[in-house]
Amino acid sequence: MPNFVKKNLDVIDEFKHKGKREQLVQLLREKGIDDENVLQAINKVPRHLFMDSAFEEFAYKDQAFPIAADQTISHPFTVAKQSSLLHIHPNDKVLEVGTGSGYQTAVLVEMGADVYTIERQKELFDFSQRIFRKIKIRPKYATYGDGYKGLPSFAPFDRIIVTAGSPTIPKTLLKQLAIGGIMVIPIGQKNQMMTTFLRVGDRDFEKMEFGDCQFVPMLERTEK
Repeated sequence: MPNFVKKNLDVIDEFKHKGKREQLVQLLREKGIDDENVLQAINKVPRHLFMDSAFEEFAYKDQAFPIAADQTISHPFTVAKQSSLLHIHPNDKVLEVGTGSGYQTAVLVEMGADVYTIERQKELFDFSQRIFRKIKIRPKYATYGDGYKGLPSFAPFDRIIVTAGSPTIPKTLLKQLAIGGIMVIPIGQKNQMMTTFLRVGDRDFEKMEFGDCQFVPMLERTEK
């Protein structure tokens, strides 16, 4: 078992962590996040458990940090922004492309979504499953696989969130979006534009852009 996994499973959620989460929520309010469902979820999810314990003191600052497999855990503001753009309703069927350490997944579950999540890095997939069990977070379905393919056997989805930057619009994922559904995805190469697609018909989508962002690149195929 990688050291990243061992260290995090030994850490618990203490009173000091809950206090820091309250401060983080206040910071996110000041930065313009006003979706109470998002803020309440971030106030509940112990972000420090999804990071290497070496960075625990920074877990509730609005910063991104390295995790396993040369990936990162996004800024809390980025997680909050993407979650807000989804406009989640209770029991919405959500496809998450890029489980990562599982933090975004946990926030969506706390928001009341039925989350179907897919991760291409085996080390991260295994880690997220252990943390989900530890904190009793239960996605509807979690799998190790190629996010570019989505999960067609479970489609259509009310919402799709992509947590990596795609150089082009992944048409395979758009096809898995229900009519009336929303996809949130960073589009671009090195720097991306946070973009939403609202499906208004069989072949019709409304596109909106929400500012520059920077994510790790979205890659095809799986990795051990």
